[in-house]
Amino acid sequence: MNDIDAWVWWLVCAAALGIPLVVTAMPEFAMLAAGALAAAGVAGSGGGGILQVLVFAGVSVALIAVVRPIANRHRHQRPQHVTGIDALKGRQAVVLERVDGSGGRIKLAGEVWSARALDGGRAYDAGQQVDVVDIEGATAIVI
Repeated sequence: MNDIDAWVWWLVCAAALGIPLVVTAMPEFAMLAAGALAAAGVAGSGGGGILQVLVFAGVSVALIAVVRPIANRHRHQRPQHVTGIDALKGRQAVVLERVDGSGGRIKLAGEVWSARALDGGRAYDAGQQVDVVDIEGATAIVI
């Protein structure tokens, strides 16, 4: 064991921590690997064994304490830019063919969509503006 420098062992440790990172997709392993890389730097510059372990622990804990809360906050935030059918909900459309509880056609965001009235007893004639409240498959539900 004395034939291999300590910094090489820390690099091996960092690479070994990268394997479960890839397999489990747990970012904590990346933070531990970064701690091992920092310890390798200390070992390469001549730092003692105790200092290497302290740097490994300090960097790993600091990264976990700082990065994890930020990542959790971002994971639970709603996207600020909605796309797809979520972007169409709440928009106005123009009736092209009479829309009632059984169907019809509207022009929504420059495209022709099949549509049906939310209230089955209500009908909208061509030229009227309606609001899209939901999208079910390829059919817009309007009021």
